[in-house]
Amino acid sequence: MTPLRSPIPLGRTLATPGALAAMKRSGDVPADFLRRHECQDWGNVDPEDWARNDAALKDGLRIVSSYRLKGGTAIWIITEDDRSVTTLLLPDEY
Repeated sequence: MTPLRSPIPLGRTLATPGALAAMKRSGDVPADFLRRHECQDWGNVDPEDWARNDAALKDGLRIVSSYRLKGGTAIWIITEDDRSVTTLLLPDEY
């Protein structure tokens, strides 16, 4: 995990039914992942995607983070380019 940086605007936060069900099963709390994403901890992305997210902060592009729930299920968080909406979802719901 990287040091916390200035929070990014998340806009309206949404979650898919699949993501909510997976977090309920694992006992994870959506706010924990949103906080990491908001503070620019992109989670389990490769270095190229990490750099792309960092550049997106300056260029106003979409930001995608990836995290693992306690049970090992992957969850993504996507903040849209205009920062109006941030969505928690499972990768297969993309």
